[in-house]
Amino acid sequence: MYLLVLVHILQLFLLAVDSCPATCTCTTGNSRTAQLRLVQCSDPGISAVPINVPADTVKLRLEKTSISRVPRAAFYNLSELQFLWLAYNSITSIHPSSFVNLKALRELRLDGNLLTSFPWEGLRDMPLLQTLGLHNNHLSSLPAHAALFLPNITYLDLSSNRLTILPAELLDLWFPLPGQGRPVQRRILGLHDNPWLCDCQISLVMSLSMSLGSPVVLMDQMLMCSRSPGQSGMLLTQAELPRCMRPSVQPAATRVISPLGSNVILRCDATGYPTPTLTWIKTSAHVDCCRQNILESSEQLPRNLESFMQESPRVGVRWSIISLNGLSYKDAGEYRCQARNMAGISEAPIKLRVVGITRLSRLPKKKSQKTPPKSTSKYGKSSQNPATFNTPSMRENQILQNTQRPSVNKTGPNLVSEGLIKRQKMNNPDAKKKTQTSVKSTPEPSGNSATVLLSETRMRYEEDGQGQ
Repeated sequence: MYLLVLVHILQLFLLAVDSCPATCTCTTGNSRTAQLRLVQCSDPGISAVPINVPADTVKLRLEKTSISRVPRAAFYNLSELQFLWLAYNSITSIHPSSFVNLKALRELRLDGNLLTSFPWEGLRDMPLLQTLGLHNNHLSSLPAHAALFLPNITYLDLSSNRLTILPAELLDLWFPLPGQGRPVQRRILGLHDNPWLCDCQISLVMSLSMSLGSPVVLMDQMLMCSRSPGQSGMLLTQAELPRCMRPSVQPAATRVISPLGSNVILRCDATGYPTPTLTWIKTSAHVDCCRQNILESSEQLPRNLESFMQESPRVGVRWSIISLNGLSYKDAGEYRCQARNMAGISEAPIKLRVVGITRLSRLPKKKSQKTPPKSTSKYGKSSQNPATFNTPSMRENQILQNTQRPSVNKTGPNLVSEGLIKRQKMNNPDAKKKTQTSVKSTPEPSGNSATVLLSETRMRYEEDGQGQ
C-alpha cells in the first residue's frame, strides 16, 4: 500500500516537472554539463504570472503580455532560475518580496514597462544578480539607499527614463575614492535619454568615465542636460557647468584640554561643492596619564562615531559638532573630522586631553597602631587605675568583716551562755521581736569612709583587751 502511494507521488512530481503552461513554449537546451529548460510565454492574453512553470526552469521569458503586477513570491518554486526576462509588458508595480528564493538568478530584465519606482531592497533576495535592465520605464528618481543594494551589479541600464539627479551615494559606489579599501569593479552604465539637470554631479560622471582606467563605462556618452526642469536640453559637453570643489575642513580648535568629569564639545566646519557630508572618527587614544586603564579597556580603533550633529546653513557649507559628557580618561585621544563629496575627501585632527587626579594602581598599606583595649567600669572610668577608688587593703577587709558581727570569746562558758540565749529567743516570741527591733535600731557603720571603720574597730579591740 505504501509503495503504491510513493509511486503515485513520484508520478505527480514528474508530471509537474514535465508539464508546461498551455500558452507557453518549453524547450530544452544543451550546455556543457547538463540540459537546460527554457520557458517562453509571449501571449498577449496572459494577465498574470503563470504558476505551473516547471521547477527545473533555468531561463524564463514573459514578454509582450498583459501582466500589470508581480505579486509576492511569484517565482518561489523556481530556485534554479538564472535568467528572468519580464520585458515589454504592462507592469506598473512589483512587490518587494516578488523575487524570494531566486538565489541563483544572475540576470533580471524589466525593460519596456510602466514602472515609476523599483523595490531596490528586493535585490537582497538575489545575491548573485549582476545584470539589471530598467530601460524605457517611468522612473523619475533614484533613492540614496539604492546604493546599498547595488554593489554586485556590474550592468545597470537606466536609460530612457525620467531621471534628473544622481545621488552622491551612487557616485561613491561607482567611483570609489582611494584608500577606502573596497575592490574596484568595472561597471557598464546606461544613463542616456534622461532629462538630467546641468549640475556638478552629472558633469563629474562624464569626466570620470572618460578618464584613463575609469571603473565606469557609459553605453552612450551623448548625455543631455537642462538648466532647470522643463527647459530644452543641450549636450552635456557643450554646457558650462560649475566645477566640483574638493572639501576643506577647519576645526574650531586643534587641541582641547578639559578636566575629568566635565563636558566638552568638538566642532569643525567644511566647505566644498557639492556640499560635503561630515563624519567623526576616533583614531587613537592618549596614554600619558593612565596607560594601564586605557589598555585594559581594549577599545578598537579607529572607530566611527555615530552620535553627532551636522547642519548645512547654505550650499557649499556644512558644520558638525560632537558632544562628550562626563569625560573619563578613555575619552582622551585624537578625533578626526572627515568631509566627503564627489570631488574628494579631506579631514582634520583634534586632540583631546583629559586632566585630573591621577589614580594610583595600588593603594599603600596603612600602618596599624596597636592600642590597648580600654575596659570601662560602670561609671566610665578605667579599672586599671587603682588610685581612683578608696578600696581597703586585705588586712582592712578582714577587720571590716569582724566589725559586722559581735566579738565572741571562744571559752566554754561563753559558748554555753550563747546557746541558752538562742533557745530563750526561740521559745519567747516577744523576745524575738525585741531582738529584731534592737537589731534594726542599731546603726550600721557607713561604708563610704574606711578610716571611720578602722578607728571604731581599734577602740573595740582596746576595750576587749582592758576587760580581759
